[in-house]
Amino acid sequence: MISIKRLTSPLSLSWEQTLICLLGLFTTLLILLVIRQLVKQRRPRGFPPGPTPLPIIGNMLSLATEPHVYMKRQSDIHGQIFSLDLGGIPTVILNGYDAIKECLYHQSEVFADRPSLPLFQKMTKMGGLLNCKYGRGWIEHHKLAVNCFRYFGTGQRMFERISEECLYFLDAIDQHQGKPFNPKHLVTNAVSNITNLIIFGQRFTYDDGDFQHMIEIFSENVELAASSWAFLYNAFPWMEYLPFGKHQRLFRNANEVYKFLLQIIRRFSQGRVPQSPQHYIDAYLDEMEQSTPDKATSFSQDNLIFSVGELIIAGTETTTNCLRWAMLYMALYPRIQEKVQMEIDSVLNGRQPAFEDRQRMPYVEAVLHEVLRLCNIVPLGIFRATSQDAVVRGYTIPKGTMVITNLYSVHFDEKYWSDPSIFCPERFLDCNGKFIRHEAFLPFSIGKRHCLGEQLARLEMFLFFTTLLQRFHLQFSEGFIPSLSAKLGMTLQPQPYSICAIRRQQ
Repeated sequence: MISIKRLTSPLSLSWEQTLICLLGLFTTLLILLVIRQLVKQRRPRGFPPGPTPLPIIGNMLSLATEPHVYMKRQSDIHGQIFSLDLGGIPTVILNGYDAIKECLYHQSEVFADRPSLPLFQKMTKMGGLLNCKYGRGWIEHHKLAVNCFRYFGTGQRMFERISEECLYFLDAIDQHQGKPFNPKHLVTNAVSNITNLIIFGQRFTYDDGDFQHMIEIFSENVELAASSWAFLYNAFPWMEYLPFGKHQRLFRNANEVYKFLLQIIRRFSQGRVPQSPQHYIDAYLDEMEQSTPDKATSFSQDNLIFSVGELIIAGTETTTNCLRWAMLYMALYPRIQEKVQMEIDSVLNGRQPAFEDRQRMPYVEAVLHEVLRLCNIVPLGIFRATSQDAVVRGYTIPKGTMVITNLYSVHFDEKYWSDPSIFCPERFLDCNGKFIRHEAFLPFSIGKRHCLGEQLARLEMFLFFTTLLQRFHLQFSEGFIPSLSAKLGMTLQPQPYSICAIRRQQ
């Protein structure tokens, strides 16, 4: 009888050997990824200098708090044009009025693109209006938006509707009967209704729960989009698969807003008469129908939803936060408030402000301009990218490079502003008390991608601010000291505060 021994195949491995092989493979892969990341962090030849980045994460830790202040400080070391590494994303930072004007104004088309960041790709597929790439899609959407703002957002009829909204706003404040209240909710709703008139053709009541919820989500996303998690996601998009992190909250909010906007767009498009638009949605749907045969058209349902959402955010955030800061500073500086009210009373004599009154109220204009300058509502603007290779001051900036314009540094540029950290409306007045414009004043940016709603926003600020101080005296409760530190996000908004609006005796 022959015994047969079971032979072990040379190809078979024990579980210990398998584990060792897997660990070796994982380690090799990790090393290759680290090497790839380090190679990405090398500055291209001729690229602007900047602070030394840390391995892997680059300079991202420096942007955790007050990135606009950090960037201005670095410009003192590296010059007005320098670079940062944001986790392998080479980024050029423009500081000071001269550098920003040189790039955004004199080379406006070169600096008119948007960076193809994973966050933008995830949120809007690089479509819509504000975040879309520079090209046919942006040209088509920008032209439509400009025409709609000009047609639906200007003229005597629009002026009357803003004035009407001001009265709704004042009556809502009156309900607090001079007791402390947080003005954020009312200001946000009032301002957003002006944009709503252009987009939907009507306003929403201040107790419309669904719309208020959407506005709150928008406000939260403005904060989340500038958080450390957003920068990390752009550098390491595989984080999408992590079940935790603020970026997941951002994506959930975006999905909820998308569904809500889809419903509301369908609601306001019912009964539409083609080629007789009553608002932005009608005009957009007309463009979609006309361009149906064109397969390369950028007009689509997705881009309509993205555009509507972006217009609501852009039309609400800047003006809302300017007014909230203005209210805070008026209560903080009662003598300035008194001078504003003296001018209002002398010009208006009890009536509502008219369109031409702006030119007759230089001090009011000076105060609003100083609020925009000092508070820097959108300190870093919306990130840009080069649409082609650029050469600036001897530096070479390759096509597609992300560019951040530090508008905060413009408004604190000591070359153009004396004592820039002081709230001083008089800097916008000449020796005769007449309003003067300053060259280095760019709250709405410049160039091809500047804020298209600037004129409407200026009109809103004037009307809301003037009618508010015509009726009320603003003050804080006794012993309350407000914080002047900003709440960081894509915009700088004041920390929550309560204020008393006391009816004036006129």
